[in-house]
Formats: sequence, structure tokens, C-alpha cells
Amino acid sequence: MIPPGTGVSGIARRLEQAGVIERGFVFEMGARLLHGRSLRAGEYEIPAQASTHAIVELLASGKTYVRRLTVPEGLTTAEALEIVGAAEALSGQIGKQPGEGELLPETYNYSYGDKRDDMVVRMAAAMQRTLAELWDRRAPDLPLATPREALILASIVEKETGVEAERARVAGVFMNRLRLGMRLESDPTVVYALSRGGEPLGRALTRKDLETDDPYNTYRNVGLPPGPIANPGRAALAAVLAPMSTNELYFVADGAGGHRFARTYAEHLKNVARYRALRDGRPAPE
Repeated sequence: MIPPGTGVSGIARRLEQAGVIERGFVFEMGARLLHGRSLRAGEYEIPAQASTHAIVELLASGKTYVRRLTVPEGLTTAEALEIVGAAEALSGQIGKQPGEGELLPETYNYSYGDKRDDMVVRMAAAMQRTLAELWDRRAPDLPLATPREALILASIVEKETGVEAERARVAGVFMNRLRLGMRLESDPTVVYALSRGGEPLGRALTRKDLETDDPYNTYRNVGLPPGPIANPGRAALAAVLAPMSTNELYFVADGAGGHRFARTYAEHLKNVARYRALRDGRPAPE
């Protein structure tokens, strides 16, 4: 790490103390001869056995070490901010807390000393850009009035399935239910109603949980909840704004990480029975 304002002599001393070079005066002479005082501050990754000339050229180029921060899809804002707060080499504290669903899950490049607040601003701006871009290219006749409604539904789709190939299909089911005035009946919304994005629930939902009187509980309320329940990624947003055309109205876990879909309630009940049998270690009904 070369702090701002460090002269050539100071840089040579730091490199020598770190064991990167053997003779600081040789580095200093070469740097002054080749680049004068134009070596740049920042964090550098220096290859093993690099020559003095190669190190001088690297520091003159300003090609500092690029760090990466990855925020996975489907985290709540509180969970995403924990990752930013723990990120190595970022500086400062996080000030204003963004709302649920306002941060785009992505891998972000940053440099040593960048501010945590600036990282959060970048993540929020990336979500705004992505949502606006996909909203402008949305499929016609969606039962969504605003980009925020798309964001809310995308957060539900993100929590419902981690299978990439299923996202547009799950979105299509929810679109059908919205058009028909059916409740979405999404388990992740009940989890959010109980936890508000704080500590994980840590247990399976109960029938009593499904009866929770809360605006986020889509088992009790028709339509979308009042806000997102997590931060959806670009793929979930794209799935909601270009959903699969389907006549299916139901889906349930298949016991293998995906879901089984159904057009009728009778067919859905069979899928539920099959899932419960697999879950309990019993033979699945035909």
C-alpha cells in the first residue's frame, strides 16, 4: 500500500521493508531516471520475483490492485449491508440505510480506502439503472402498474426459486394469479412478515404462521405486499418483466431443489402429497 503523498524515497523504503526489493537506493535511482516523481499512490499486487524495473513500471502505471465485493441475490438489505460493513479495505461507516430491495446484488470492484457509503450508493444506483432498463423493455399487458411493483414481485420470485430455468415460469404463475385476483400465497412473504428481514426464522412455517395478520402475508391479502422482501438480482427482475406465458396457477417444491407446476388445484394437491411423502421418507404416490 502506497499512501498518497509518499515520495520516491518513501516508496523505496516501504518496498525494501516489505521485502519486495533488496536495495531501496537502486529502486529510487531507477524510478527517478525513468519516471521522475510520477509514481502513483494506491494498493498494488506485485508478482513474486518481479524486477526493479517491472515494479517501477507498475507503480508508474497506476494499475492498482482491484478488490471485489460480491453481494448474492436474495439477501435482505440488512444482510447486504453486513457484507459491505465487513468488507476488507473499505473505509468509514454506513450512514443512511437504504430501503428493502434498493440494492442490486452483483460483484463490485473497488480499491483500498474507498468509502462504504460510496459503495452503498453505487449499489443503489445500479438497481435503479437496471430496473429502469428492464421496465422500458417489459412485456405488454403485465398486471404491474409501476417499476416498484415489478421490484416487489421480483423479490418474491427471487426467494421462491434458486433455479435459473424456473424464474420466468414462477413469474408467469404469479402473473396469472394477479390477473385472476387470487392470493399469491408465497411462503417467503410470510417469513418476511414474521422477521421483517432481521434474523433468519430458523424453522419451517406452521399453519398458524400462514394466518399471521400482516400486510406482507400473501396468504391473507390479495395482491402484492407493500414492499420488497429482499434484494432481487437482474435475472429475477428480467423474469418478472418478461414472464413465461403459461396457464399454470400453482407450484410446490419437488424435493430435488426445483418445483412441480400445476394448472388445477386437484393436480396441485397431488404434487403436494408427493412432496410431503418425499420429505417424510415415504414412497411418493403415483
